[in-house]
Amino acid sequence: MSAEVTLPEELSFGAALAELETIVRALERGQLELEEGLARHERGVALLRSCQERLAAAKQRVTMLIGELEGDDAVAGEMADEEGSGE
Repeated sequence: MSAEVTLPEELSFGAALAELETIVRALERGQLELEEGLARHERGVALLRSCQERLAAAKQRVTMLIGELEGDDAVAGEMADEEGSGE
């Protein structure tokens, strides 16, 4: 790994995921020295946490947007009911 390490939060989701995949492949090969393996594992955990947090935030945003759409649909349905009943 390079001397300058970017914080996981500063990477794009795609860059963090790509780096995590590279780390996993290196660890799976099992050819790293102990210290390097531990350092990569720690970096991988930090990247994984960052990715999981971003996915959770994205899921929350999608859920909120779906709720807003469903709320808009309910309001539109109520308005259509009111117009249909002549109120």
